[in-house]
Amino acid sequence: MAKLWQKNYTLDSMMEHFTVRNDYVYDEELVLSDVLGSAAHAKGLHRIGILTGEETESLLQGLGEIAALRLEGRFPITVSDEDCHTAIEGYLTKRFGDAGKKIHTGRSRNDQVQTALRIYMREALLKLSSAALSFASSLIDLAERNQDVPMPGRTHMQIAMPSSVALWALSFAEEILEEAGMLLDLYGVLDQSPLGSAASYGVTLPLDREYTALLMGFSRVQNNVLYANNSRGKFEAFFLDHAEYLALTASKLAQDLMLFTLPEFGYFSLPRELCTGSSIMPQKKNPDGLELARSRTALIGSCSMRVKSIIKALPSGYNRDFQDTKEPLIEGFRATEELLMIMDEMVRKLSVHPDALASACTPELYATDRVMERVVAGGNFRDSYRNVGLNLDKVESEDPVASLRKRTSLGTAGNLGLDRDRAWLSELSGRTGKEAERLSGVYARLVPGIAEAVR
Repeated sequence: MAKLWQKNYTLDSMMEHFTVRNDYVYDEELVLSDVLGSAAHAKGLHRIGILTGEETESLLQGLGEIAALRLEGRFPITVSDEDCHTAIEGYLTKRFGDAGKKIHTGRSRNDQVQTALRIYMREALLKLSSAALSFASSLIDLAERNQDVPMPGRTHMQIAMPSSVALWALSFAEEILEEAGMLLDLYGVLDQSPLGSAASYGVTLPLDREYTALLMGFSRVQNNVLYANNSRGKFEAFFLDHAEYLALTASKLAQDLMLFTLPEFGYFSLPRELCTGSSIMPQKKNPDGLELARSRTALIGSCSMRVKSIIKALPSGYNRDFQDTKEPLIEGFRATEELLMIMDEMVRKLSVHPDALASACTPELYATDRVMERVVAGGNFRDSYRNVGLNLDKVESEDPVASLRKRTSLGTAGNLGLDRDRAWLSELSGRTGKEAERLSGVYARLVPGIAEAVR
């Protein structure tokens, strides 16, 4: 099909490549989202008399066909299409003639793209939440299996105080749960429909924006049509910032695992199938997945920065610069989901070595405990600290498990709060699952057969 803006001239080929670049490749990710947005728009046009009932049914049938073709990998987007939106309109026009030519009525490609991206981001957010919660669940399981396995706590990477594998694992689990909760809170911001804002200023047609928002399952309309445009890129940055928080936690865990699986430590072992080999040294079993977890975190952070750098000085109204926010959004989402999934697998298959961990609990680990004992016996903290510090050679080791059990404050090794973490995980999983189920119903009513594809 000719470009949506085509008039009486042909675009220079170099300019075509410059303006399209890889956009059409990433647009394959948005086909199903655009199908949903276009179906809602078609029904909205019928509601105000622009489309007849027959035309509307034809377009909905065609959109269902596009969804099926996309599932089979038979709906390609080419450079001449520019994007999936042109390809979709082209298919509908070829199948249904004038009805296909009417579907863009009242719509700019801007609010069409935004609507598809908003639907895509809702789904991406729920997928990230699900992956994060699975990761957190695996960390909680690891903690539950190793509640009484001691582990040296470290500060400045030096031996510090008694800790446990469970405390260490739950520190990451709770961080992931916190970030998953923040992600779900962001859902409320993303869950507003920009459809009907056109190129920033609306149109003279009496579009029922609340009706189309309801059809797509949005909780509300993004009210001001200029704000709807100006939020493009900002909402993508919100999403990527939250993705980066998850990645930063995964990166810290990856660094810990690389350290604690070194032969010199031997606290844990990684599964062989998640390690790679050397091209020259036959003995090597390399933690490349963990190393790439660190670099992927940088990649995800760069996606967020790219979006913010693009939008930081734009004037109000639509600007073509927004096109270049699509690639980092999709790339950042894909990288984050994959990172969470591989780290989940690492944790689930991690081997713990209790003997090595217990042996690492050397006498100096208990120095602070000796200070506390003196305080409880009536001494003041500062003199007790000095006395123990000047006589570290007299600090003796003790049963590390018994030492853990002395720690009874909530959240310490002897009082982990596992039940609280399980309840937290359950609450967030319930929110994620409930919303995913609701949207599946919305999509099934709008375009039958598409719900399973989007999920």
